[in-house]
Amino acid sequence: MLHINDLTYRIAGRVLLDRATVAIPDGHKVALVGRNGTGKSTLLKLIAGELAPDAGEITLPVGTRMGWVRQEAPAGAASLLETVLAADEERTALLREAEQTGDPVRIAEIHTRLADIGAHAAEARAARILSGLGFDAEAQRRPCSDFSGGWRMRVALAGVLFTEPDLLLLDEPTNHLDLEATLWLEDFLKSYPHTVLIVSHDRNLLNRVPTTIVHLDQLRLTAYGGNYDAFVRTRAMKLDLMRAQAAKQEVQRQNLQAFVDRFRFKASKARQAQSKLKAIERLGPRIQVIDDTPVRFDFPSPEELAPPLMTLDGAEVGYDGRPVLRRLDLRIDQDDRIALLGANGNGKSTLVKLLAGRLKPLTGEVRRSSKVRIGYFAQHQADELTLEWTALRQMQSSMPGIAEEKVRAHLGRFGFNQAKAETRIGDLSGGEKAKLLLAIMTKDAPHILMLDEPTNHLDIDSREALVEALNDYQGAVILISHDPHLIELTADRLWLVAAGTVQPYEGDMDDYRRLLLDQRRAEARETRVDSGAALRGRDARKEERRAAAELRAQLAPLRRKVDEVEKRLARLTERRNKLEMQLADPKLYEGPADKVSKLQIELGTVVKEVDSAELEWLDLSEQLEQAQAAGSA
Repeated sequence: MLHINDLTYRIAGRVLLDRATVAIPDGHKVALVGRNGTGKSTLLKLIAGELAPDAGEITLPVGTRMGWVRQEAPAGAASLLETVLAADEERTALLREAEQTGDPVRIAEIHTRLADIGAHAAEARAARILSGLGFDAEAQRRPCSDFSGGWRMRVALAGVLFTEPDLLLLDEPTNHLDLEATLWLEDFLKSYPHTVLIVSHDRNLLNRVPTTIVHLDQLRLTAYGGNYDAFVRTRAMKLDLMRAQAAKQEVQRQNLQAFVDRFRFKASKARQAQSKLKAIERLGPRIQVIDDTPVRFDFPSPEELAPPLMTLDGAEVGYDGRPVLRRLDLRIDQDDRIALLGANGNGKSTLVKLLAGRLKPLTGEVRRSSKVRIGYFAQHQADELTLEWTALRQMQSSMPGIAEEKVRAHLGRFGFNQAKAETRIGDLSGGEKAKLLLAIMTKDAPHILMLDEPTNHLDIDSREALVEALNDYQGAVILISHDPHLIELTADRLWLVAAGTVQPYEGDMDDYRRLLLDQRRAEARETRVDSGAALRGRDARKEERRAAAELRAQLAPLRRKVDEVEKRLARLTERRNKLEMQLADPKLYEGPADKVSKLQIELGTVVKEVDSAELEWLDLSEQLEQAQAAGSA
């Protein structure tokens, strides 16, 4: 069990933790949450032993193995697979000793220990982890130096997962992952056999993996049972109760004080006034209810343009004359909310650069409305900010000739008050830099927002603010994100970027999750079969998977219709039951006759709608069954 007892830590004179205490049982999946800057990453470093507390202690059982992803990405000539295998230091040392020793007794001991730690299956396990994080068999054989920093950080994560420590510490593990790898990591962590402590702003991950939430707030730690949504509900109820108690206490205090103020100098009431003063003291200090300041974004909405805003006809796009995406026949209107799906490396960012005008088509045509304005956001743009400037000066440089008060007002849309606007950019957090980039990209009220991983450095509250702002925005949105929560709440169309092209995806995020899981299971089955049989049956299995994927895509619209009718039928049935209960109440007939008549008319209408919905549901269900039967025949 991990014990944190009366922990205090200061940095540059600022207190981050003050007598913080919490206990985490073995085997629990725990998320550490709190606003940016409260000290979550610092606490992980304290637990990992990279920092020393000013007071208090952190204790773990003797012999606990801890896993922690360092900030340094692995590099060098070793292959990805070799790098991950080398992360298990005991296995590596035993294999080296087995090659060097000539003592038969020691050799026997080494092989016994290797068997105990499952060394014979290590390579296959490492390969599965790398595959889940997006590296195919060919990539696993390439040296680390071939890959960018983000991909090498995935290798670092793979190494820590491979060692299977007793306590796994993860700080924003999805930041370098695409949606596909994020979904794989969720499933991996849910079945992880030991203790996990995660710092993450990915709401889906926080709802699917943890069984306990530890909230870092007001310098203290508080544990809540359940996932993140349960924590939000419980904390809201706790704050409501504190507000009620504070209000009640204040009323009591004011009543007692009023008596004291009125009679304290009246001899006949002096004793009672003193009694009231003691009662005020017994109330104790005022109950402080400190609500988090809500985060708000506000994207300025553009004027409406005639559709379409943009069309692509037979376009190809790529680099150095080599196409990455072909046969692009797409259209974007002002009311479109489109999320791009597909693994990293399939061309999502390339497509967005083409749409934003950052790349020209190799062939084909991209037509844009002559008046369309495009706002483009990508994480690498943070490198283009001038760190020595203030946020205000950076904003002014992108809005030349605009009065300072208007520039400040635009920054205010993204949470930059006067002090924050005059803060040096180099001193801003990653999330604040992301907000500044959002402010810059929307300065002229673009008709299309193109967002490439906008949430990487945003905390949960800022992500929710982004959801609200996108839903209020009156233009088109093209979104790349590894955050399923953001996609589900803001996108109403999905485009799948795969196999060198882009096609509409007719399913929803649950369908896509099932598709990925099916693919992963199929790949796992392939690795378990004999290599000769795998070669003979691979084409057939690929064809089966392709056919199954096509069938799922064909049936997705029908499934959605069935779900919609089921929900409508449930609402109508609930309304019918309420009307019948109202009409069964004898007191109803003591009142106005027209009220009875209205309820009877409404009941008749609802009964007809229920009958109609039931018939529609039966018809759609029959169509779905027939289509499933035909597809599997």
